[in-house]
Amino acid sequence: MRNDVQTSQSVSPRSPARQDGDPARYSDATLTPPVDVIEDASGITLYADLPGVPREALHLRVDGDQLSIEGEARVIAPAGLEISHAEVALPRYRRTFTLSRELDSGRIAAEMSHGVLRVRIPRASHAQPRRIEVQVQ
Repeated sequence: MRNDVQTSQSVSPRSPARQDGDPARYSDATLTPPVDVIEDASGITLYADLPGVPREALHLRVDGDQLSIEGEARVIAPAGLEISHAEVALPRYRRTFTLSRELDSGRIAAEMSHGVLRVRIPRASHAQPRRIEVQVQ
């Protein structure tokens, strides 16, 4: 596999951990979602696991050669019920990728289905494999 996409390291909490168990210590912390990267001749596809993240709380952004995926999981209780215990202590996800120049960031397509984000990044036209025909003289 080539280095068309480079992933960042895990993002750690920005605020110092407090000893009193206060959940406010997690206010700036994020989870790094697991991502599968599949490469083929026409580009790459990223599959990011983002359980509990609704479409409206998902943000994809390209800034230069950086692709950022951010989302916030939401646990919604049915009407009339109240959540008494939730194991999602860090509901925010963040992952950043560095894209190579061989990828066309202007044609990125994304879709979300059942908690899995699929991001398709095609190769730029100059980086597409092509067959060169040899002329006989």
